[in-house]
Amino acid sequence: MNTFKNKLLSFPENSFYAFYKNEKYLVTKQTLLNGKLIKFYAECLSKIDIVSANYYVFIKNGLLKPCEMSDEKVINFVNFVEIETAV
Repeated sequence: MNTFKNKLLSFPENSFYAFYKNEKYLVTKQTLLNGKLIKFYAECLSKIDIVSANYYVFIKNGLLKPCEMSDEKVINFVNFVEIETAV
């Protein structure tokens, strides 16, 4: 889970584009409550797929609460997504 936590924390704030499994996503990360809560939402731009979760940074060394999907889906997305770099 530390890889997940570190990667999630490294994402830029607000919205950015990223690639996961050869699909482009619009990703939004919001850090709230003085860094205690991270809201994460990603939407595929070419098909119907979303990844959404809240992550509580300081509860139990990090508590993941996905929104109507498995922990595994969120963890795999965060661990393997590639942020689009500016050209």
